[in-house]
Amino acid sequence: MREGGQTYQQGLVSIVTPVYKAARYIEETIRSVQAQTYKDWELLLIDDCSPDNSGEIIERLAQADARIRYHRLEQNSGAAVARNTAIGMARGEYLAFLDSDDLWEPEKLSRQTRFMQEKGCAFSYTRIRMTDAEGNTLKDDIHVPEKISYQGLLRQTVIATSTVMLNRTKLPDFRMPLRRGGQDYATWLQILRETGYAYGLNETLTVYRTSSDSLSSNKLDSVRQVFEIQTQDEHINPLSAALNTLCFCWYAFKKHYM
Repeated sequence: MREGGQTYQQGLVSIVTPVYKAARYIEETIRSVQAQTYKDWELLLIDDCSPDNSGEIIERLAQADARIRYHRLEQNSGAAVARNTAIGMARGEYLAFLDSDDLWEPEKLSRQTRFMQEKGCAFSYTRIRMTDAEGNTLKDDIHVPEKISYQGLLRQTVIATSTVMLNRTKLPDFRMPLRRGGQDYATWLQILRETGYAYGLNETLTVYRTSSDSLSSNKLDSVRQVFEIQTQDEHINPLSAALNTLCFCWYAFKKHYM
C-alpha cells in the first residue's frame, strides 16, 4: 500500500521494456529475464509500432509464459511514452527497467531486491558489463559508488537504465518526462530530489550492449540532452549546467575508455 490508496503486489517486480526495432536481440533479452532465480516478476513489453517482427517474437514467447505482457501502441510515440505506458500497467511493489538490447545475469533480481530490503532504500542501481553488438566484452571493471545524490548525478554518469530498480511504496507516483531522448536521466534526477540518494550494488548484474542503432549511441546527442535537462527541466544556471556537463563528459570518457 502507498500514499493515495494504490496497492502494489508485495514482492512482485514489474519490468519495463520499450520495444522498437528490437527483433535482433529481444528474444535473448526476454530469455535473460526468464532465467532469473527470482521468479516473482512480470515483464511489460511495450511495442512502439516497431516495423520489424519484434511483436511476433514477443507474442510467441508470451503464449508460453503468462508473466510476459505485450502491448502495442497505436502510434510511434517514443521511449518515454512506452515506458510510461508500462509504468501505468505495472502491478508490482518494485519497478525495474530493462532496455530491449540489454541482458541480466541470473541473480540480478534476487540480489537487488535483497540489497534494497537490507538498505531500506527506494532507488538502487548496479554495475554493468559493456559488450559490443555481438556480445563480446568491451569493459567489465566499471565500479559504481556506494550511493549518489542529486548533486552527484548532475556531474556523473553512473546509473545505467537497465540496472535501475525502484521500490514504489517508498516513492510518490511518477511518470517519465515526455522527451525523445534522455528521459531516463531526467527521471533519476526527479526521483533523487525526493529520495536524497540512490544506492549502488557493486556487482556486475547487467550486460549493457553498445550498438550502432542504440538511442544512447550518439554521444553528442547525449551531451546536448544532459545540458538541456539541467537547464530546462532542472532550471539550473546555464554556466553551472555547462560545468556539470563537462564533468559528466569526463566521467563518461573514463568509464568507456580508461
